[in-house]
Amino acid sequence: MNTVHQEDQGGDVDSALEELRGRLAGSVIEPQDPLYDEARAVWNGMIDVRPRAVIRAGAVGDIDPVLDAARRTGLPLAVRGGGHNIAGHGTVDGGLVLDLGQLRGVDVDVERRLVTVEPGATLADVDRATVPHGLVVPLGVISATGVAGLTLGGGVGWLTRSDGLSLDNLASADVVTATGEHLHASEQENAELFWGLRGGGGNFGVVSSFTFRARPLPDAVLGGSFYYRPPRWKSALSAFDRWTQDLPDEMNPIISFLVLPPDLEMGDDPWMIVGFAWASEHHQPGLELIEQLRAAAPPDEEEVVPADWPAWQSAMDSLFPKGSRGYWKNLSFSRLDGAAVDVLVGFASEVTWMGTGIDIHHMEGAFGRVPEDATAFPNRSAKYWLNIYGFWNDPAEDQRLSAFARKAHALMQPFGEHGEYVNFLGAEIGQDVIEAARQAYGPETYDRLVALKNRFDPDNLFRLNHNIVPTSA
Repeated sequence: MNTVHQEDQGGDVDSALEELRGRLAGSVIEPQDPLYDEARAVWNGMIDVRPRAVIRAGAVGDIDPVLDAARRTGLPLAVRGGGHNIAGHGTVDGGLVLDLGQLRGVDVDVERRLVTVEPGATLADVDRATVPHGLVVPLGVISATGVAGLTLGGGVGWLTRSDGLSLDNLASADVVTATGEHLHASEQENAELFWGLRGGGGNFGVVSSFTFRARPLPDAVLGGSFYYRPPRWKSALSAFDRWTQDLPDEMNPIISFLVLPPDLEMGDDPWMIVGFAWASEHHQPGLELIEQLRAAAPPDEEEVVPADWPAWQSAMDSLFPKGSRGYWKNLSFSRLDGAAVDVLVGFASEVTWMGTGIDIHHMEGAFGRVPEDATAFPNRSAKYWLNIYGFWNDPAEDQRLSAFARKAHALMQPFGEHGEYVNFLGAEIGQDVIEAARQAYGPETYDRLVALKNRFDPDNLFRLNHNIVPTSA
């Protein structure tokens, strides 16, 4: 693989970092600095590496000198937004980390319903800025997640059926390329780059600014959860599948299987939870739909309440504190018939510990009406998306719980469809990166992404990601 090699021409890393300090609004943190261990940490505690330096950007203008230092020294470069990436791509052993986490500004153009977001902002930052204006940007489900990585990979959340992915709501982006070009990308300008940014991850440059289209936010979101004990899982899944046959876009459901935290006082056994958010200010149609599911699959416990959006968006944050250890697998599928339900219930019933969860996102709706080739997201036709995810704390559990995720994923393969969602992909040590990306995106999308990579990053400076490898490599 062709990469920028460490300065054979006599460059010195120490002097390059010293020079970099003089050009930054932010700071350079090296191993001897007291803040180093804090600065090198990412969300996934399984990713424990030691960068040569972490550069905390103090302004968007810091991006250029850091890219220059990476090119000059040849050190591998990781770009970090919120630091929540499950594969740990926001850090690198022995390399440079461009940490954008302090750049968290959010500007709301209320009249035009446009929200411009800096690259270190989290979902919570965006919600705090938009909700007072009665607006919301469709994002994810955990408020500490970084907007940048979420959007560049996809952005599945509580408004996916009603409004599409986060990347479907991206109006434009400002990008700094590997060669230092500053480009504006939208449907009208640098349209092919804009296509690749929406699903292709951080392969093509550092996005310094995101501008989203926002949607009106009801005063109170009708949200709720139905809880089912294991004996009811099969019948509830079958009823859920029937319930979703003609579901209006405004209903956004997510199924979860997990052992709930002790503070919820729900016992030590696993639950199946059908969570739903009704994205309309008119609650009565949503309540009628909820009653239909309740009648078809009576829950053991339930909670259905109007909630303010920030509280709903952050309701599961406690499951995912920074430093949790995690390994994730995912696939898309469309069948919830008897055979698929038997397999799902079989491995979900094994989750008798807190630290692993299984989600089934119901897609379709606005998400499914986006043409397959309109963005680089790999699959618009599947009805469901499965994510098997870990959030444990004990390093002694790494092997067992990672193996469980792989086993569950393998059991669902007979029902799987094309494509994988890169934001739900962990790091696979030793896996061929070209084959992994081709499998995630599919050959047609992958080849189109390679053409973009050849144009904007032929030396693969931006390779700490689910990498699209240029043909020159």
